[in-house]
Amino acid sequence: MTVRWGVIGTGGIARSFVEDSAALGVRFTAVGSRTRDRAQAFADEYGIEHAHGDYDALVADDTVDAVYVATPHSAHAEDALRAIEAGKHVLVEKAFTVNAAEARRVVDAARAAGVLVVEAMWTRFLPQASRIRQLVHEGRIGRPRLVEATHHQALPTDPRHRLNDPALAGGALLDLGVYPLAFAVDALGVPETVAAVGSLSDQGVDTQMGLVLGHPDGAQSVLHFALDLRSPNAASIIGDEGRIDLDPSWIGPTTYRLRDRDGHVLEEFDGREDRVGYHHEARAFEEMIASGDHEGGPMPIEQTVAIMEVMDEARRQVGVRYPGETDDATDTGAEPTHP
Repeated sequence: MTVRWGVIGTGGIARSFVEDSAALGVRFTAVGSRTRDRAQAFADEYGIEHAHGDYDALVADDTVDAVYVATPHSAHAEDALRAIEAGKHVLVEKAFTVNAAEARRVVDAARAAGVLVVEAMWTRFLPQASRIRQLVHEGRIGRPRLVEATHHQALPTDPRHRLNDPALAGGALLDLGVYPLAFAVDALGVPETVAAVGSLSDQGVDTQMGLVLGHPDGAQSVLHFALDLRSPNAASIIGDEGRIDLDPSWIGPTTYRLRDRDGHVLEEFDGREDRVGYHHEARAFEEMIASGDHEGGPMPIEQTVAIMEVMDEARRQVGVRYPGETDDATDTGAEPTHP
């Protein structure tokens, strides 16, 4: 089947996803924005047939089979639920939701409706990630013991920017930290313990944070991320018989080397000739629709919920609370609302 995509949101990530995916044959039939003018401008730029000035019209569009949600974090749950209620499959940008309680509501709704919902953690779908996953599974580095990864960016400091606004679920963790966290979970499994240290802005969001996570069988990960720093952004998976080193910036298509315990290179991979890389998640999502597999894939939905739970705990330790959340960020008791 040919999956016909609709897009909610017209910001930078929506543009990157559509531009890269459309160039590889993914079909986009509709786009929705909060204003008709923005939707029409986006549709004209990318050759999309239908432009809608509100999200309800987008999800009601009969030419749409699947919806890509590219709004701010604070709106992900509401927009995903909107699409699910309309019977659409949904690919939701990372971070999946604001907290684990919202994530569970979205997942439960998708299961009840019989539609697919997946977090758009695009790095999980890159060819390099598939091969690294295989190397770890085959025991090529022995027993994996440690993941080290950073994600530092020097991003806008304007307090009104979504990254710095608590009302839009801003901060380093949900926007940047979710990448190394998802990477560590992929290699080592869901953490059993979480230790977090962070610095907060005057607005009350985390500008930087460090995590030390305890994974099954005694493995650990050491992760750091920040909104106001620059670094090479490299990553490694270290086992008792070898390691896999990913070059900067490991978050996108990059190179890696498989090394033995003495540091000798056993395998090299260069993914830099890939396009931006978003088309891999689009195609994998379409394959999951075709196969009826709603629980597996490179980014299983249960892992998404578990990662949200880890981020809830990290925010609790550091002291980041978003408007409308109670002391227990994993159970707000409130339905998600528009920002």
